[in-house]
Amino acid sequence: MRLRTLNAVGCCLVTLVFAGCGDDSSTTARQQPSSVAELKDLVVSVAEQVEVDGTEVALQTVALQAKNPFSRRIPIPGEPFAKKSGKVEWLNTDPLTLKKLRGKFVVLDFWTYCCINCHHILPVLKKLEEKYPNEIVVIGVHSAKFDEEKNTDNIRDAILRHDIRHPVVNDHDHFLWNSFGVNSWPTLTVIDPEGFFVAINRGEIEFEALDGFFKNCIPYYDKAKLLDKTPIEFELEIYEEEPTELKYPGKVLADQSNELLYITDSSHNRIVISDTQGNVKEVIGSGQVGHTDGDYATASFDHPQGLALHENTLYVADVENHMIRKVDLAAKSVSTIAGIGRQASFQESFPGITQTKQTGPWFGQPKNTPINSPWALWVHEDNLYIAMAGPHQIWMMPLDESKIGPYAGNAREDIIDGPLLPKEPLGLGASSFAQPSGLTSDGEYIYVADSEGSSIRGVPLDKTKPVMTVVGTADLPGNRLFTFGDEDGKKDDVLLQHVLGVHYDAGKIYIADTYNNKIKVVDAKTGETRTVAGSGDSGTSDEGLGEFDEPSGLSKIGNILYVADTNNHLIRTIHLETKQVGTMKFDGLEPVIEPQ
Repeated sequence: MRLRTLNAVGCCLVTLVFAGCGDDSSTTARQQPSSVAELKDLVVSVAEQVEVDGTEVALQTVALQAKNPFSRRIPIPGEPFAKKSGKVEWLNTDPLTLKKLRGKFVVLDFWTYCCINCHHILPVLKKLEEKYPNEIVVIGVHSAKFDEEKNTDNIRDAILRHDIRHPVVNDHDHFLWNSFGVNSWPTLTVIDPEGFFVAINRGEIEFEALDGFFKNCIPYYDKAKLLDKTPIEFELEIYEEEPTELKYPGKVLADQSNELLYITDSSHNRIVISDTQGNVKEVIGSGQVGHTDGDYATASFDHPQGLALHENTLYVADVENHMIRKVDLAAKSVSTIAGIGRQASFQESFPGITQTKQTGPWFGQPKNTPINSPWALWVHEDNLYIAMAGPHQIWMMPLDESKIGPYAGNAREDIIDGPLLPKEPLGLGASSFAQPSGLTSDGEYIYVADSEGSSIRGVPLDKTKPVMTVVGTADLPGNRLFTFGDEDGKKDDVLLQHVLGVHYDAGKIYIADTYNNKIKVVDAKTGETRTVAGSGDSGTSDEGLGEFDEPSGLSKIGNILYVADTNNHLIRTIHLETKQVGTMKFDGLEPVIEPQ
């Protein structure tokens, strides 16, 4: 889905449209766009020239120089946020214009809330805002991939879910995306304090590189008295948020033998244990963001998602800590068993690789190996399987915690069947995944909710067999990541939209068809698919097929399917015989009032 630009840590934006010292005298009449629409062609032509040249030009230190640090700058005609056709909807702020922001560096973050790479850049931008609170304003330009993501209420939920505290504009028809020549998520563009477009970066970027860029260009504008350092505050959506018992629950795991539910209360940074009647037994985690180990009251998480239960051990995919955590349910304690607390780089998708060792197997020591957005977990026999959403792979770690590494996926984001792993990193001719986000199994295959391709994949436990697609887009010659919809029926007719949850039972795969607001069931052998619950409208009604709002996880005990109804902050139930939808009430769980 995203064109990737590899980062080189240094004092520059990696894909700099303009870089180098000098004044802006080289901006000729030909480079003066008369409309925002003309900005696209100019930006793209210059960006392509830089990429074709294959050069990266680091900005030189200009603190004491009289010249503007950018050799060329593109004037932005008019007000790009003041669209003539249709209403531009703002979140976290009243409507903004470039005129209002004159004197500030403006960083436009083009993102879409399904995108794991966009999630990764949010903490980078947060650090940037904290370091330069009066010099830089970040604006999130939400340019949707999926139809569901065009809805402003859904974007508001994403803002609250990820604790985004800068302005966001809903670019639902890609007006700004097209104007600035953007072609991948995430993309950052920089506008200088005088209102000129000066730089662009496509793909993820490390804070050190972004910080180095601004360290080099801020001094000139400060010395020239072009910076307005007046503090600026915004009316954030969090100020209107009502406290809830659960907050964006991501996954639910049903323990049939003990009739318990384990719920990742993701945005409360904790795990809730309840019986099937809603009586809360335990809460694991203090609720603070962190990665502290210890007893239930001391331990901390950062937006946990997937869970797996093995005997008296609960495994937790601690997504934003980039860790796997282990809960000893008998001792009531939490420990870290994999990850080092930072996101693995793209190059680290194959641990153990060196210049002399390119081929697999690729394994590292779990506690010394960085990992990248683990989203879902599954235990089979003596192994823990991990949906590693960041590098688009399935990883494996023995339960003895002796090693960790990729089990399937060449780390190329796509929906392609084939051998489990390539012969060399990123090699073609092997399986590809696209942000895997849910796991389940029948003992022969691990079934994967492959969200960005809106597909259900089958990963064989027999390593001699290839990865297959149960239902989805793998057979298409192209556009595999952008083919989605809401169609039930035979395998070849089925369209899904960003599936996040799966649960296998007796030849059937129950799925959370997340962006269609539906729960469906897929025949594991034929791929035939039908809707079990959900009218397709977002809401909380239990009547008829019921209403959901981006359900993300599900699990089953007997005839009851339990659903993590994420944007509704609820756990829902579906009686599979009567088709009755219900809403759980919890005893022993109070709404959480969070500091703002």
